[in-house]
Amino acid sequence: MSAPCCAGQLACCCGTAACSLCCKCCPKIKQSTSTRFMYALYFILVTIICCVMMSTTVANEMKMHIPFYKQMCKGIQAGEMCEKLVGYSAVYKVCFGMACFFFLFFLFTIKINSSKSCRAYIHNGFWLVKLILLAAMCSGAFFIPDQDTFLNAWRYVGATGGFLFIAIQLILLVEFAHKWNKNWTAGANHKQMWNGLLALVTLTLYSVAVAALVLMALFYTRSEGCMYNKILIGVNGGLCLFVSLVAISPCVQNRQPHSGLLQSGVISCYVMYLTFSALSSKPPETILDENNQNITICVPEFSQGLHRDENLVTGLGTTILFGCILYSCLTSTTRASSEALRGIYATPETEVARCCFCCMPDGDADAEEHIETRGGQTVIYDEKKGTVYSYAYFHFVFFLASLYVMMTVTHWFHYESAQIEKFFTGTWSIFWIKMVSCWFCVCLYLWTLIAPLCCPTREFSV
Repeated sequence: MSAPCCAGQLACCCGTAACSLCCKCCPKIKQSTSTRFMYALYFILVTIICCVMMSTTVANEMKMHIPFYKQMCKGIQAGEMCEKLVGYSAVYKVCFGMACFFFLFFLFTIKINSSKSCRAYIHNGFWLVKLILLAAMCSGAFFIPDQDTFLNAWRYVGATGGFLFIAIQLILLVEFAHKWNKNWTAGANHKQMWNGLLALVTLTLYSVAVAALVLMALFYTRSEGCMYNKILIGVNGGLCLFVSLVAISPCVQNRQPHSGLLQSGVISCYVMYLTFSALSSKPPETILDENNQNITICVPEFSQGLHRDENLVTGLGTTILFGCILYSCLTSTTRASSEALRGIYATPETEVARCCFCCMPDGDADAEEHIETRGGQTVIYDEKKGTVYSYAYFHFVFFLASLYVMMTVTHWFHYESAQIEKFFTGTWSIFWIKMVSCWFCVCLYLWTLIAPLCCPTREFSV
């Protein structure tokens, strides 16, 4: 490692410099991207620790292979066998520290519009100091007095924050559907190619939704029993048909010419995904067969074989789930997303059609002029003229994501029997949370269609 790179890393950890890799072969990185990556890295680190704390397999392996394990646990006052460092209560405390960390920075970064302010320098640098602060907060939660009262109160705070995180993601999904249609419709005014793409994508989305509906009806229902599954599949399929008809109805088209089947296709696919996820999360139903033996019904037969290797399913599924959570956090903290939540959208005149419309750059056009090389990866300082995303909103989303991770890892309201090895075992709380999210998404999209009709004097823009 070269001396300039070492100095750069030291400036990153203990100063205001942006973080970068020491390899010159790495592509250029923007300061705003580097900052968000570092906070995401902290989030991933704490999430992994929470998963380890919920794992009985890891706990047993540590007991077997760590010398003087019992004496060490007594030495750090974690119980005879470190029982205070495992289970749902430990996850609650660690996530309490992480949530406090991001909430503290949310309050600290409110109303920052310039990257040259003192608070902006702290937000973009001093990573070693912030790591120590995060570790201190997570550790300090274990010394909170009256643990029972704290855990009971924190559970409700976590549930509220988790639901709010879900709501924000659903709002941004509806905004994404409208933005997609508006962007490609703007292109259709100049090139007929965009009309063809609109038709192709819409047809594909509805084909996927219908195929998912048919497959769920085949694999998650049977002639006898499965009443829950039959009702929910029928209701959600009917809701998708209903919002599609509303989207192209003449009264809605008169007030919202951009409304169409592309948006309802996106919503329909997501509703089918949530329906499938909810049915997969439902506790299995059992009946007696002709030999008076219990058999599981209302689930695909091949899924029973998949769940035999619980470690593989849990590891792969957990990685995908938390990857999606991290992706949601990073994509929902851009300037465009924070403005969308406040009802601020690009005007049709400034809309430029593009295939990857959701990946439009946040930074300044002349960001390339501000470049720094410290013997490693090149850093582009893209916030010289102002911040390219809302710092406060960024930390608030990660605060809510911390609560969502806490509730998800501990199985929401079935926390006492929660284990990471049984992460995908069906529970009624997870089932209903997914179903309610599904219906909330439909209602939210439906409101964006009928709101201009209900409030004709107000100006709506989506």
